[in-house]
Amino acid sequence: MAAPLLEIHELTKRFGGVYANRSVSFTVGEGEIVGLIGPNGAGKTTLFNLVTGFIRPDAGTVGFAGAEVTGMRPERLCRQGIARTFQILKPFPRLTVEENVMIGALARERGLARARDTARRCLELVGLDHKRDVQARGLSTGQRKRLEMARALATAPRLLLLDEITGGVDQPSIPGLIELVGRLRGEGVTLLVIEHNMRVIMGLADRVVFLHLGAKLAEGTPREIASHPEVLALYLGRDHDRA
Repeated sequence: MAAPLLEIHELTKRFGGVYANRSVSFTVGEGEIVGLIGPNGAGKTTLFNLVTGFIRPDAGTVGFAGAEVTGMRPERLCRQGIARTFQILKPFPRLTVEENVMIGALARERGLARARDTARRCLELVGLDHKRDVQARGLSTGQRKRLEMARALATAPRLLLLDEITGGVDQPSIPGLIELVGRLRGEGVTLLVIEHNMRVIMGLADRVVFLHLGAKLAEGTPREIASHPEVLALYLGRDHDRA
């Protein structure tokens, strides 16, 4: 396994008396794609929020590139090399596609000219360069997913957390998004991916972590997770077992 880039150790978060995450531990190696799956309410997005500093844990630690970054603010983590996308897409609707990505670039770049150059490179990478002068409100859901990725990539991340890359996307657009994730790894980006489409995540990830009721229930290769008895009972079901 590659040397850990992200190290999550005993991460715990409570909201009142309810555990959103309970003592979750796993690592993501440099250059890996790790899938994060589980039923609704399993704590996947909460874990993303803890890693990226949007909320603070009640216990446990987050390590990145050999340093502890637990509770560090999102903008500082961004400068350290951690970026994310969101399940609910919220581009700046009246700004152009290029201007949206420039906002991400300005987290790293000084000056509008350099931010524009970075934005154009990122838009080309995600296949949206032909839409750069279009207002973001005119994009389809699949195109907005690509825009979200471009905006995150413009911050020059080493680690990118993707929340539901195919959620709400029409079926013909899914293969292109899968290909894009593979291309991002080819650019040297390590990925932690939440995804409900099991065929997507099983074909994409090197390893998969399964959460249930806030705790890690299983971890392994896609093949191991697809045959894990508790995962089958709680999430995948018999139809997946026969597929």
